[in-house]
Amino acid sequence: MSFSVLIPARLASTRLPRKPLADIAGLPMVVRVAQRAAQSAARQVVVAADHADIVDACAAHGVHALLTRSDHATGSDRLAEACALLGLADSAIVVNVQGDEPLIDPSLIDDCAALLAQRPDCVMSTAAHAIEQRDEFLSPNVVKVVCDALGRALYFSRAPIPWWRDGHASGMSELSVPRPLRHIGLYAYQVGFLKRFPALSASPLETIESLEQLRVLWHGHRIAVHVSDTRPGPGVDTAEDLARVRALMT
Repeated sequence: MSFSVLIPARLASTRLPRKPLADIAGLPMVVRVAQRAAQSAARQVVVAADHADIVDACAAHGVHALLTRSDHATGSDRLAEACALLGLADSAIVVNVQGDEPLIDPSLIDDCAALLAQRPDCVMSTAAHAIEQRDEFLSPNVVKVVCDALGRALYFSRAPIPWWRDGHASGMSELSVPRPLRHIGLYAYQVGFLKRFPALSASPLETIESLEQLRVLWHGHRIAVHVSDTRPGPGVDTAEDLARVRALMT
């Protein structure tokens, strides 16, 4: 199996300004992400940046980076442009590793790519892990996913799904068995589908939930879900997240 890792990186982050260049133990965060991704089985790791400052920072540390348009609406749009710039075949597989995941597990990248390679019925694959904490299950900041019998996503939501009726009636002191699943924002794509994705109309569900992957399901495509036995390391969305990751890296 051969695949590439693409890392979208946008300088204009609203919650954490210039987030891709935030220092983590002496290196820009996007470089840390690329270094972790390079420990996977990917044949190449490429940063798809929206600003020359990111490209320059990557080049200074030996990381391959492409300058893409600054007006892309989504990270998937940016990756589609990167696929075209790299001349990747429609049959190729790319894994989208978020630029704010400096503790991403390289084996999770491999698992996600391998799953898509084994599932010709799906245009994408992603990952999830079991939720063990009630507060996490109820939080709208935690995206949940439910799957069908073949391990394909039925729906993603910020709401607590599946809703355990009897557990709720008794006060929801514990979670259902099997455990609900937390979605991990890691995606593998067939390049041909990724190139077509920007032309798909936005789904009303995508707009309501603010979850881009719902556009895929809305248009009748399938997403395979790899259920990991372990939780991923924390990502970086806020200054508090950055401090936490810096402490872990130190």
